[in-house]
Amino acid sequence: MMEVENKYQHTFRVSWEQFHRDSRALAWRLLATKKKWKKIIAVARGGLIPATIIARELNVHYIDTICVSSYTARHQGELSILKGILEPNWAEEYLVIDDLVDTGATGKAIRDAISRVYFATVYAKPDGESVVDTFITGVSQDTWVLFPWDSEVVPNFVDPIINYNGKKGEREENEKERIKT
Repeated sequence: MMEVENKYQHTFRVSWEQFHRDSRALAWRLLATKKKWKKIIAVARGGLIPATIIARELNVHYIDTICVSSYTARHQGELSILKGILEPNWAEEYLVIDDLVDTGATGKAIRDAISRVYFATVYAKPDGESVVDTFITGVSQDTWVLFPWDSEVVPNFVDPIINYNGKKGEREENEKERIKT
């Protein structure tokens, strides 16, 4: 296995806002396929959040999970399926959602476990692109995608009201401008 320091030369930081926008963009792309999914399978853990957003946007009320483990921190190890879907209907096509396809190993394992899937991810690396049916953003193979749930949120500092020297409405105007951006 390649050392982490050599494998990842770049970091792509994804904020909550960007992830939400990209997940909604994936929902738009899925809507354009004209397929009517009744069930979404979220790949736990990374696929849980985009699956929730996509389920809302496509009005799908049934979400199941397939739990796959292959990463420990930044190291990819042996892949194992910890939980399959609850009540498989092999005649039905499932919409499978994940945050990222990297090497494609997870996607291949899921395609082997579930016969009919339409696999969609928010982000995709070149080695895994052939495993998914659609994705939103391509990322180079040597880039570590830093998702918002793996990092800290740094709050914006707001001056106390007293620091505005009694200028009525200045803080409110600054807050309005900050909210617009």
